[in-house]
Amino acid sequence: MRGINLREYKSREETLSRDEYNSLIEARIPDLSVVPIAGQPDIYVLTPGSTVGAVEVADLSVLITPKIGIAQVLSMACYAMGAFKPQEGLFDYPEKFALPDVLALALGKAARQAFGRGLYHGYVTQEEALLTVRGRIMFTEQIRRRFGTPLPVEVRYDEFTDDIPHNHLVKAAARRLSRIRLRSKDARVGLGWIGAMLDNVSLVEYAPRSVPEVTFNRLNEHYRTVVGLARLILQHTAFESGRGEVRASGFLMDMNVVFQEFVTTALRENLGLTQREFGEWSIDSLDTGNRVHLRPDLTWRRNGRCVFVGDAKYKDISDRRMPNADIYQLLAYSTAADLPGGLLIYAKGEGRPGTYHVRHSGTRLEVVAIDLDVPFDDVLAQVRDLAGRVKQMAQG
Repeated sequence: MRGINLREYKSREETLSRDEYNSLIEARIPDLSVVPIAGQPDIYVLTPGSTVGAVEVADLSVLITPKIGIAQVLSMACYAMGAFKPQEGLFDYPEKFALPDVLALALGKAARQAFGRGLYHGYVTQEEALLTVRGRIMFTEQIRRRFGTPLPVEVRYDEFTDDIPHNHLVKAAARRLSRIRLRSKDARVGLGWIGAMLDNVSLVEYAPRSVPEVTFNRLNEHYRTVVGLARLILQHTAFESGRGEVRASGFLMDMNVVFQEFVTTALRENLGLTQREFGEWSIDSLDTGNRVHLRPDLTWRRNGRCVFVGDAKYKDISDRRMPNADIYQLLAYSTAADLPGGLLIYAKGEGRPGTYHVRHSGTRLEVVAIDLDVPFDDVLAQVRDLAGRVKQMAQG
């Protein structure tokens, strides 16, 4: 299998056979542009967008590396999913490792720590037909199914077992990653070890949008990291696409989504608000005819009224027209919400911080940037300071 290494938003010329070109086109890898160069047969310009990760299609293995460190990407994603800060060093691996390899290594490390106290067990309600009574007899089911026959007995009982959702998630994540061609031997060994430890646990398949949340307490707190990683993996490794005989599968993350969810979660936590109070919610229509609907990334509702609007942007804005479009969008949000201004949050390097005073309206639009190329604690500190500004804007 031939490897193609790309970097987020960076174009690269690559020699492709006609079959390879057709495979990439038919696979429909999100945000990946494949453009032939005029007059140069078999030479193409490959340009990825904000989607990073690894995809295998036909005999090609395509890696798209994020422009910020993999450790930073995964730290933001984990924080956004569970409002917890990943353990120090969890994602610290050499740059030669691709995103799926780092995730597999981290999952193996977290699993060894979690399983060190033995597999977590819990009570699961079972309903069975048995020859002896266990738990409670379900008399209604006994009459309906057995027509008065005394045996077997329809019973319901609670079983203390390791075949519970916590372990289902970890096993499913390890199995999902094992389907990807990992370059690290240690990563493959770690996934094999997880599979052996969870051999008696049922294998459950999860769709990306149906990965369950897990509530933690003092009994299962040691599972927080490994379950958080498992949920992250399961929400991002189900990419499968293609037509005809061409199939593509792999692990992909949209950095636009990761950045937006991280900023939303971190601000909400620092402001002490709930999901219902702060998040992505629709606001009043821009027009009186209720035809232009708006949905900002960041909306703070207090007593049924919108008191703050903002947007989080992580994208390539080398096109000088893009910042204007973002400002226009924020102006529309502020106008529709009847607010004196709004906040536009970029990843540093993708926007010009500043304040824009709109003529004839008095609206004040603020643009700020979060530097992601610093230790994760420093990133959280920037968001904490930003939360103070959000609170000021909400107070008018």
